[in-house]
Amino acid sequence: MSTVVRTERRGGVLVVFIENPPVNAGSLEVRRGILDAINELSAKPALTAGVLIGAGNTFIAGSDLREFGQPLEAPELPGVIAAIEACEKPVVAALHGAALGGGFELALGCDARVGARRLVVGLPEVTLGMIPGAGGTQRLPRLIGVPRAIDWVCSGKRVPAELALELGVLDAIADEDLLDAAIKFSGRTKKRKLKDLSVPTSAEGELLAAEQAALRQGKGRPHVRAAIESVKLSRLAPIDEALRCERAVFTELRMSTDAFALRHQFFAERDAQKVSELRGVDPLPVTTIAVIGAGTMGTGIAIAALDGGHQVTLLERDPQSLQRGRERVAKHYETQSAKGKISAQDAERMLSALATSLDWAALAKADLVIEAVFEDLRVKHEVFSQIDQHARKGAVLASNTSYLDLDAIAAATGRPEDVIGLHFFSPANVMKLVEVVRGKASSATALATGVAIAKALRKMPVLSGNAFGFIGNRIYAAYRYQCELMLEDGAYPEQIDAALEEFGFAMGPFAVADMSGLDIAWRMRQARAELRNPAARYVSIPDRLCEMGRLGRKTGAGYYAYAEASRGTPDPIVRQLIEAARIGKGIQGRVLAPHEIVDRALLAMANEAAQLLAEGVCSRASDIDVVLANGYGFPRWQGGVVFWARRHGREALNQKMKWLNEIAGEGLVIADLEGLFED
Repeated sequence: MSTVVRTERRGGVLVVFIENPPVNAGSLEVRRGILDAINELSAKPALTAGVLIGAGNTFIAGSDLREFGQPLEAPELPGVIAAIEACEKPVVAALHGAALGGGFELALGCDARVGARRLVVGLPEVTLGMIPGAGGTQRLPRLIGVPRAIDWVCSGKRVPAELALELGVLDAIADEDLLDAAIKFSGRTKKRKLKDLSVPTSAEGELLAAEQAALRQGKGRPHVRAAIESVKLSRLAPIDEALRCERAVFTELRMSTDAFALRHQFFAERDAQKVSELRGVDPLPVTTIAVIGAGTMGTGIAIAALDGGHQVTLLERDPQSLQRGRERVAKHYETQSAKGKISAQDAERMLSALATSLDWAALAKADLVIEAVFEDLRVKHEVFSQIDQHARKGAVLASNTSYLDLDAIAAATGRPEDVIGLHFFSPANVMKLVEVVRGKASSATALATGVAIAKALRKMPVLSGNAFGFIGNRIYAAYRYQCELMLEDGAYPEQIDAALEEFGFAMGPFAVADMSGLDIAWRMRQARAELRNPAARYVSIPDRLCEMGRLGRKTGAGYYAYAEASRGTPDPIVRQLIEAARIGKGIQGRVLAPHEIVDRALLAMANEAAQLLAEGVCSRASDIDVVLANGYGFPRWQGGVVFWARRHGREALNQKMKWLNEIAGEGLVIADLEGLFED
């Protein structure tokens, strides 16, 4: 008798309730229970049809991911679906909440599907390094065609009920009680196996376009290519042969490094939302958000808040800057509407929720104030002094600082308990990560409000302690420094960038520096010069570039030249500068192989991550991987630097770190790496 599946007779209909909270994951016990129920339906003559429905708020929101790294146990999902198809009585899937992954494949194996109005369906397996393994790549194309199936499968998108009905994936949408509607529908449903349908024909150009788009979006990873080939096989091979091939590929891919890494990211992101110190703490309600600073970052934050349904007040110091900021926001919504991403009515509605002001008194209406001004402590002190005078009592006051001491910023107010950091990443309306920074006086309520608002804006909040650079920029600084050392040791910017992009980074460190502007890090180095470890090697190459006026793309030259190429081209002037720096230090440059470049960069990141854990800046090791994947372009299919370190094992990682110390010099302080291996 299953503890997670129960049956109930409603006249001649056997209703099968799946009760595996919180999301009714399709575990082994769920599969056993459903199979037993289908056998019961087949065996009892008085029963005429079956209905599968999830208890609680959802159908089956995916398979139990904990099983994917383990040996598979029978009954496997294809066997359960085969039993449904072999049953002589129709089975209707009653879908609400989410029917994802194996849950959606189970529904596709039924004879009909009735959905609730707010249902979403999808096949997210490719986002976890696998392909659907229970018929998703074979049954779905028979309903929506191969090009659209490639898009659905390779993107892992969640498709709303209305579109699913329009395309024939759903047979009906219930405007009454879902279970009652499904029971009624089962009375007029006949057996209809999707595997018996033919695949609609598609133009070759349409197929090629879908394939190319999926490869671009999926970075050409092996599981993306495998998903495309499996969907295409639906029109080339008999269904049973194609199903066997799909299952074989799924079984192989689920044990791949990509799959383990992406599952690690999935669980890490889920765990990052569980902040033990905030358990039981209620966030404050936030309706109106004030954003101070109408530059690129401020307007990006304002757009994110408007998208989240909030009233927003954008504050600036002069009319020209304020007007440019408002125009930037308006242009964003105009573009989104023109591209069909939102309706003209929605664009107008969101823009109408934006107020602009030059008057500090406008802060009095805000529940949350977010400062997004120049990264200078003196400037932020002035701003927070004004905030303290004008923001209402009890409002949460947040700084978007990237590096600065949050406690020093909070000291400009008489209410440091209300001050937190909300470190957004540019472009703030696109990037998912928000570091929620805890000052020494920050109240639990203020922090809980910061986490809640980040979630409301569909961001990924990660709690950080107050330390230089917090989590992400602290690790990125160590990564960049190691890459600068490699310039002195014999590599050139394009070689280092190429090696790290081949590893999977969206951009190499020097291309990133040119894009963001070399002067940002230059000012930071100048401000922290007196804190520099005198025993550490100091690389002056980036300083010399700044002194030459080569500040990156905005000046047409940085590590690369940008006169005729948007991506930049290697510049002989930079080579000469690097070679002169080597000669000045008496360093005999040598060729650095790509694997050495990658190892040195990631070891530096892992070492800094271990330092952060030892200092208590972050509460769990996996939070670091969430930060790097969501804010710094670390390839998700590589898991993150903690995942990378764990795959090496303790002994090997310690040996590699000793090697890095020998190369980088005595200024590199090797951390206790044990924290990287603790959950």
